[in-house]
Amino acid sequence: MRAVPGLGRTQRWPLLALGALWLSGCALGLPPKSVPLQVSPQWQAPLPHQGQLSSLRGWWQAQGDPLLLDLLDAAQDASASVAQAGARLQSARASQAAARSALLPRVDGSLATSRGQTQPAPPVATSIAIGAQASWEIDLVGANRVVKDAADAQVQAGQAQWHDARVAVAAEVANSYFGLRACRRQVDIAARDAASRQETARLTDLLLRAGVARSGDLALAQASAADSRRRLTQQNADCDLAIKALVALTALEEPVLRKRLGTSPVPAPELPGFAVAQLPAQTISQRPDVFAAERDVLVASAAVGSAQAQRWPRLTLSGSIGALRYSSAGADTDMSTWSFGPLALSLPLFDAGLRAANVDAVQANYAQSVVAYRAKVRAAVREVEDALVALQSAHARRADATLAFKGYAQAFDSSSQRYQQGIASLVELEEARRYTLAAESALDALQLERQRAWVSLYRAAGGGWEPEAAQSASAPAPSAAP
Repeated sequence: MRAVPGLGRTQRWPLLALGALWLSGCALGLPPKSVPLQVSPQWQAPLPHQGQLSSLRGWWQAQGDPLLLDLLDAAQDASASVAQAGARLQSARASQAAARSALLPRVDGSLATSRGQTQPAPPVATSIAIGAQASWEIDLVGANRVVKDAADAQVQAGQAQWHDARVAVAAEVANSYFGLRACRRQVDIAARDAASRQETARLTDLLLRAGVARSGDLALAQASAADSRRRLTQQNADCDLAIKALVALTALEEPVLRKRLGTSPVPAPELPGFAVAQLPAQTISQRPDVFAAERDVLVASAAVGSAQAQRWPRLTLSGSIGALRYSSAGADTDMSTWSFGPLALSLPLFDAGLRAANVDAVQANYAQSVVAYRAKVRAAVREVEDALVALQSAHARRADATLAFKGYAQAFDSSSQRYQQGIASLVELEEARRYTLAAESALDALQLERQRAWVSLYRAAGGGWEPEAAQSASAPAPSAAP
C-alpha cells in the first residue's frame, strides 16, 4: 500500500478505518431471493372428504397393515436414491460449516524446540518457540455472508430432497404392494373361472353322450376351458413378476417375502382418507420438491452476489504473536515478538472483462432457477389436480361397477341353470360368463385404481413433509416410512 504524503504512520490507520467503514456500506445488488407462489386460489377438482380422515404423516400406520409398514421400512434402508440424497445432505452440511468458518478469523499455532551446538566454541544452546498466527478477511460488502446464506439454503434443500426421495420410494413400494394384492385377487377370479369352465366342459360331454348336446358345443366348451387355464397361467406369472419387483425394492429374501404374503391378513379394500388443504398455495408449499426448487433460487441469487463481490475491494487483516526462550551457558533470554498487520486492501483494476462475464453467467443461471421453480409449481398443481380427478372418478364409478357385477353374476347363474336344463345354449352361457368375468375384473381394477389414486395424492400433497423441519436444519430422522 502506498503511503499518503504528509501523513505519519499513526495517521494512516484512521484513514484505513474510514475506508473500511465506507466500503462496508456498499451493499451487493442481489436479485430477489424468493419468487411469489402463483397458483389458483382454489382447487378445480373436488377434495376427498369421505370416510375417516387421518394426517399425512400417520397415513401408512392408519391403514393397519403391518406387512406394508415392514416393506416400507425395508425399502427405505435399501433405496439407493434415499442413500444418495442423504449423502448429498451431508456434503451440503460440510459446505455449510466451511462457509460459516469464512466469517471468523483463522488462527494457526506453532511449537518448535531445538538443542544443539552450531559452532565448536559456543556452549550448547536450547530454544523453545511458541507462536500463533491469525488472519481475517473483513467482510466489507457481505460477500461471505451471502455465501453462508447460500450454504444454509443448500442444506435446507438437501433435507427436502432427502424427504422427497423417501416419499417417492414409499409411493413406489405401496403401488407395487397394492398391485400384487390385486394380482392375487385376479388369480382367484381366474381360478374360479377356470374351474367353472372345466365343469361346463364336463357337463357338455355328458349331454353329448346323452344325445342332447352337439359336438360343436363340446368343442366350444373345451376351448373355453383351455382359454381360462391359459389366463390363469399368465396371471400367476404376472404375480411372480410383481413379487420379484418387491424383492428388488426392499432387498428382502424372496422366500421370506412369499411366506409373509401367505400368512399376512388381506388388507381392507378401502384405504383411509386424509385431509387436503383447501388452499392450493398451502398444499404446494408443503411439497419438498417445490421447497427445494425455491431454495435453488436463493442459492442462485447468492451466486450473483458472490460474483459481484469479486468486483469490489477486499480487506484482510493479519497478526501474529510468538514467545521464544533461548537458553545458553546458564543464561535465559526472552525473545518474544508480536505484530499487528498488515491491513491489506486489494483493488481489482483490470481483468479484461472476466468478472463482468462471471456476473452475467450467474445472472443467467438465476433466471433459469426462477423458470425451473415456476415450472415445478405448475407441475405440482397438476399432479394434485390429476390425483383428485382420478380419486373422484374411481369413487363415482364404484357404485355402477358393483351394480353391474351383481347383475351379470345373477344373469350367469340363471343361464347356467337353464343350460343344465337344456333350455339355454352353450353360446348364451359363455356370453353370460364372459360378461360376469369382465365385470368382476373391472370392479377389482377399480379398487386398485382408487388405492393408487390415494397414493398419488399422498405424494402430490408432500407426503407429510413440514417446511419448518428444513428451516431448522435438523438432522435426518431414522429410516422409516415417511
